[in-house]
Amino acid sequence: MYQYDVFISYDRESRTVRPWVDRHLHPRLIDALDDNATEKVEVFYDQAEVGGAKWPQTLCSALRSAKVLVAVYSPKYFIREWCMAEWHSMAEREEVAGTGGRGLIFPVIYSDSDSFPEYATQRWMSDMRKWRQPDIQFQDSLAYLDFREAVDALAVTLLNGIGLSPAWQEWPVRQPGPGVLPTMKVPRY
Repeated sequence: MYQYDVFISYDRESRTVRPWVDRHLHPRLIDALDDNATEKVEVFYDQAEVGGAKWPQTLCSALRSAKVLVAVYSPKYFIREWCMAEWHSMAEREEVAGTGGRGLIFPVIYSDSDSFPEYATQRWMSDMRKWRQPDIQFQDSLAYLDFREAVDALAVTLLNGIGLSPAWQEWPVRQPGPGVLPTMKVPRY
């Protein structure tokens, strides 16, 4: 069965994407989904998970049991093996489910967009480049109000996608080659 409604996929190695997702996109998306849904929307975001030897299995299990994917596009997203495994797993699900190769991946553009592969640009995208401020002070700026509106619009679009997701089955999940582990945020003590 589905355990998550949304799976957030992003470049875990980036020194700017990771804090932006952690500080801004993830918490605001949770609030926006909650504000627009009658039931609780479950979001898988790996920063909340515990690492260790079972990390790849945890990631694959979460992806298999999520209805839709929010892919935070940056140039390096498309060269990170785990990002590509997550993206292509959901794209294959679109094909298996007969959605016409659409409807389960919701891209958010963090930066660039000129270097993205063509297959990744052939879908609706939420352009958030003008709000790619990873610092916490961004929340105190006037621009944050516009960012909130953009995330609210993304949430409404996601809720439509969640509502149209196919019935659960044992979805295939791609994995990077052996020895490729996702990087984890190290807890500070």
